[in-house]
Amino acid sequence: MKDVIIIGAGAIGCFVARYLSAYQLKTLVIEREPDVGDGTSKANSAIVHSGDDPVPGTKKARFNVEGNRMFPKLCEELDVEFEQVGSMNVALDEKQREKLFVLEERAKQNGVPTKMLTGEEVLSMEPNINKCVTGALLCPTAGVVNPFELTAHAMENALDNGVELVLRESVVSISKKDGHFLVKTNKNEYEAEVVVNCAGLFAEEIAKMIEPIDWYIRPRKGEYYVLDHFGKGFVNHVLFPLPSEKGKGILVTMTSAWNYLVGPSSEFVDDKEDMSTDSPTLADVKAQALNMVPSIPFNQQIRIFAGCRATPSTGDFIIEPAKSEPKFINVAGIESPGLVSSPAIGRYVADELVAPILKAKKKDNWNPRIKPYVHPLKMDIEERKAFVKDHPEYGAIICNCEQVSIGEINDVLSRSLPATTIRAVRKRTRAGFGKCQGGFCQSQVLWLIAKATGKSPMEIEYEHEGSIILERESK
Repeated sequence: MKDVIIIGAGAIGCFVARYLSAYQLKTLVIEREPDVGDGTSKANSAIVHSGDDPVPGTKKARFNVEGNRMFPKLCEELDVEFEQVGSMNVALDEKQREKLFVLEERAKQNGVPTKMLTGEEVLSMEPNINKCVTGALLCPTAGVVNPFELTAHAMENALDNGVELVLRESVVSISKKDGHFLVKTNKNEYEAEVVVNCAGLFAEEIAKMIEPIDWYIRPRKGEYYVLDHFGKGFVNHVLFPLPSEKGKGILVTMTSAWNYLVGPSSEFVDDKEDMSTDSPTLADVKAQALNMVPSIPFNQQIRIFAGCRATPSTGDFIIEPAKSEPKFINVAGIESPGLVSSPAIGRYVADELVAPILKAKKKDNWNPRIKPYVHPLKMDIEERKAFVKDHPEYGAIICNCEQVSIGEINDVLSRSLPATTIRAVRKRTRAGFGKCQGGFCQSQVLWLIAKATGKSPMEIEYEHEGSIILERESK
């Protein structure tokens, strides 16, 4: 019998788990995929939005701004790559420039610091931007983050503080039994006093297991280009066009690893698992991006991808108990700015919704910090030489594109959070995220996973269940 069951281990579920781990509670997280953060949390813009855009008074505005303020300390505690580079909403003509003042007023109401820039000031800070630029709204508290680390390290911290996690199990029914919940998966049955629905794109289906609901989730697909590391400083801020009814528009940004991201598109789709890309959509993304930054070197493209956002019919985040069951809490419709909002939402759900229901007490020994990772590339050359001399596995480079060592991979394979697939190791270490996209290092990563898990190499999956890499033995 658990005190709390969390359904879903995306960014929201992981942060609910992290903040619940500070309480004297038995908490279980159920995730259908082989790894945490394998849905929307792995396929997004990786932006720590400032909070200038959400409508004042909404949950989006509240949790965006609260989450943004948490990030510097949070990423230091969880050893997550984070760069507070700032963002610009860019105007390319006088009509657009007038709209910047509307956005400036909204930011002011949300308590977000901004600075209005002239076209000349923008060009001095972003020399590659369209020379027609007439101004921009600078939001200095915005940034970029490693979304894979953010989600995984939040869950690792929760596990280290006593939370339990089961992977590869899909919830098929939820019912009441003797005053508590009986949660059935495709493999097991679990019981709990409180259930928190963090099922992302599938939160609607989970909510309907308890009661009829008056909201729904529509998947909105976004397609992106990923460009290689072709030089720091091509853009120095997260660059947005003016927002529209479809969202924040086609952005051009560096990532926390200092390659570049262009996108996303924004179109509703029927299939919540449709992660396909198509040439016409990508051509439109490219054209819009080139209008803002004309010299984007798309010949440096190394990957395209798509992700789906859980767009709620309400137009705002849904964070509330079910009408008929106060111990069943829906945390649904967490679309953009969901990533930056996730720690604030997790803290709110834990401290203000779950803990009061269970009259839970805080632990005296809760540790908000993760066990630090070794980052050879962040060491100066002499420090790295000395470290590798004592730890030679960190000098054995397995991924030449991203300079990832065997030591770094073995580290993630030995931690409390399981990393049993090729994709899981990629997300933790970036091995396979470079120009060759794993063409050279994937086979070696596979063997390291097999060795660490005690499995046959022919059992190791790329990502989803059944995505086996090796089909049979050969001579």
